[in-house]
Amino acid sequence: MKKGVTVSLESCCMVYWNSDMRKRKTKGQESILSAVKPSKAIVNLAVPATLALLAKAIYNIVDTAYIGMLASDIALAAVGVTLPLLLIMVSVENIFAAGAAVLAGRQLGAEDKDGANRTVTTIVGLSVVIGIALCVLGIIFMEPLLRAFGASDAVLPQAKDYAFWMFIAAIFNLPAQSLNCAARAESSVKISTIAVVTGAALNVILDPIFMFSWGLDMGVQGASLATTVSQCVTFAILLWFYLSGRSIIKVHPKSFKLSGKLVYEVISIGIPTAVIQICLAVATSLTNIAAKPLPDSDLIIAAYGVVQRLILIGCYVIMGFMQGYQPVASYAYGAKNEERFHESVRFALGGSLLLTVLVAAVYIVLAKPLILLFNRNPAVIEYGRWLLISQVALYPAFGLCYMMTITFQTVGASKMGLLLSLIRQGIFYVPFILTLPGMLGVTGIYWSQPAADLLTLLLCVILIKPMKRIASQNMISETS
Repeated sequence: MKKGVTVSLESCCMVYWNSDMRKRKTKGQESILSAVKPSKAIVNLAVPATLALLAKAIYNIVDTAYIGMLASDIALAAVGVTLPLLLIMVSVENIFAAGAAVLAGRQLGAEDKDGANRTVTTIVGLSVVIGIALCVLGIIFMEPLLRAFGASDAVLPQAKDYAFWMFIAAIFNLPAQSLNCAARAESSVKISTIAVVTGAALNVILDPIFMFSWGLDMGVQGASLATTVSQCVTFAILLWFYLSGRSIIKVHPKSFKLSGKLVYEVISIGIPTAVIQICLAVATSLTNIAAKPLPDSDLIIAAYGVVQRLILIGCYVIMGFMQGYQPVASYAYGAKNEERFHESVRFALGGSLLLTVLVAAVYIVLAKPLILLFNRNPAVIEYGRWLLISQVALYPAFGLCYMMTITFQTVGASKMGLLLSLIRQGIFYVPFILTLPGMLGVTGIYWSQPAADLLTLLLCVILIKPMKRIASQNMISETS
């Protein structure tokens, strides 16, 4: 009897201890969003988020590097023409994931945890359905899509091999991204980093096994399959975290409540971030199409595919920093802490400009060696070198525009956020890429991005003061 009582008391103590530790963890996570100095909070959240995103970039870089080892410019071009499809799928992910992250962050700031649970659970469930739909539709319409994005007859077969498993991956990627953004909203960035880094490391191991003759000898298709398996593992880790009860936001079937109002609110917040990706996909596609009539078109497309994957690394550095900024700003906005919100904005503005300058400097100085990592063809190296330099010549335009897009999202000014998300790779870039290559050849492709970035910088500078004013007005009006 005494032994039974002892066991019972020990069990109770363990339950209390685990419960107390979870409460302390929760309070610690929330104190980062509410009490720690904004600059320190942003850096604390941004560093692991950036590492996770850079690990994610390894998927693309490793695939491209290993495909470069196949010594086939056609294979490299095949991966290049699939990039717009990848960016479109990422944009769909971001519509729901980024929207849910901002809304859940606001709800946590307003101490509405039930609302945050409902938002994340519903969006994760919806993401599963949309991922399945994207997979089925993508496979059905694969060939016309790839041709629309610049695939020639020579490139098409290998592009289809790569795209097939990319569409299968959508089933896991969409809910994984929603869970990842939920972790960001509650400052649980450690599990996000573990999940993404594990998937990236697995991809590095599986790529050569699936691709080369000493393994499964699947070539380009093997690279895509390895990425899909790795991304499935990332999703499994994130799902385990949320189902285990270790998170602040709880994902549970009883919290799933699909409503038009919730979906509309999430989409209206997430659209600007998604539009940035859609515009990048359109810009990439139009660039491939602009290159097709030019001499060495497949070589230019191959070089551009390498450059875009390198540029993704720079993008992820800025996006990681913004993933540190967004939850801090959203929480402060939800709590109506105007001083903390504006302090976060000032730090994010300076940080985004500094990081983009550093990224641009690295790419400009190391342009040729970076291209050499993926291809030894002298023509591809020369095209790639100048394409990379042109993409980052005025790179601060990206950092400033992205930071302001997120800020407008956070304060509920979705129309302004949508405008900013459209300008750099859409409204400003499209006219240049449609006209300059026809007049100047490949030089026109080189000049299109810097011209668009110059206009983007000018507009963003003009909108900085209105952005701060709108934020203050919205916080005052919602408080009253």
